[in-house]
Amino acid sequence: MRQWLTLLGRKRVLAVVHTLTYAKRLLDILSLLEADFRVQVVFTAPPHAFGGEVPLFLARLGSAVMPWEEAVRTPFDLALAAGPRELERLQAPLVTLPHGANYLKRLTGIADTGVAGLRRRDVAPAGRLPAALVVPHHAELAVLERTCPEALSRVTVAGDPVYDRITASLPLRERYRAALGLAEDEKLVVMASTWGPHSAFGLFEWLLPRLIGELPHDGFRIAVLVHPNVWSGHGAWQIRAWLARCSGRGVVLVPPEADWRTVLISADWIIGDHGSVTLYGTLTGAPVLLAASPAQEINPDSPAATLAATAPALSPTHSLADQLVYAAREYRSDDYAVINARITSEPGRFNSHMRRLMYRILGLGQPAHPPATLPLPTPPPLTSWRTRTGGGGGVPS
Repeated sequence: MRQWLTLLGRKRVLAVVHTLTYAKRLLDILSLLEADFRVQVVFTAPPHAFGGEVPLFLARLGSAVMPWEEAVRTPFDLALAAGPRELERLQAPLVTLPHGANYLKRLTGIADTGVAGLRRRDVAPAGRLPAALVVPHHAELAVLERTCPEALSRVTVAGDPVYDRITASLPLRERYRAALGLAEDEKLVVMASTWGPHSAFGLFEWLLPRLIGELPHDGFRIAVLVHPNVWSGHGAWQIRAWLARCSGRGVVLVPPEADWRTVLISADWIIGDHGSVTLYGTLTGAPVLLAASPAQEINPDSPAATLAATAPALSPTHSLADQLVYAAREYRSDDYAVINARITSEPGRFNSHMRRLMYRILGLGQPAHPPATLPLPTPPPLTSWRTRTGGGGGVPS
């Protein structure tokens, strides 16, 4: 490929995209390299059980993509990854970071015990330490001291880019709601699910029809945010087929490639579980109800554990409309401020920390301007995400 390039002698950065979730996190970081002609970014997609949608996503992005087997044979000046698999094969100084909010999930299998993302096998895959390990909060240092103490000298406590982006965008809530097509007096209920057998998604079969039946049709809308791993594991057609009877009845299924953050900011209530989206929802001021919060899967030292002890738990035996009213009446912002403070110990400073780290590893001076944390772009209308599964093959209509 090199012989066809116009600009030569650039510093080369490899973005390692295992899944769609990882891709979205890395795009936030790569925006810090925009407009710098000294840097060329190349993407690659390692094999992954939930990576089926990645090639199409990268193609739509218009990025330069290098096949994985070629990428591991090619030297780079910096590699970025939000997941640990096969990273030991790379020929580049490696920076790793979490792909979601904090480190929420606890694994209890015989071979996989520990906090996902902070186990030795996650921090140093195949025994190889990264050049830098980026974490969101100083509290993670105590965990690393137990699991992989030799990594402590390589840790950068940088904060959380999604936290910062959502916070910067909160003043635009009314603009986002108008763009989504919500009337001024219309209420939006956002249902969020992580992936796995203990997630909220398995409850949607009865929860969505009940919400549709109990809430006034002319005053409420429902948006469903499902983790990309659910889409990848079951297939987009199947997800849309399972929820097809709810579509068009005030329910919109947000596709996995869409930016869910403006939808979350627009919510009047959030019904979720122990996943990152629900946790980020605590930043918005919307009352949160938990449809699922499995103690065996939650890191007890994480903000997800505090959320599970704070937010009201959804009851299958009481009126859902009444439970929404109860959650709004009982909501106390101070309770959620404690949760928010555990997501990041560097609020508003992720871009500064992360850009400084990347340019130090690249051996370049930073651009002579502060890295801005921009508000999120205006979303498309909710109606643009209506779906069909019949002759349309399950594509957005």
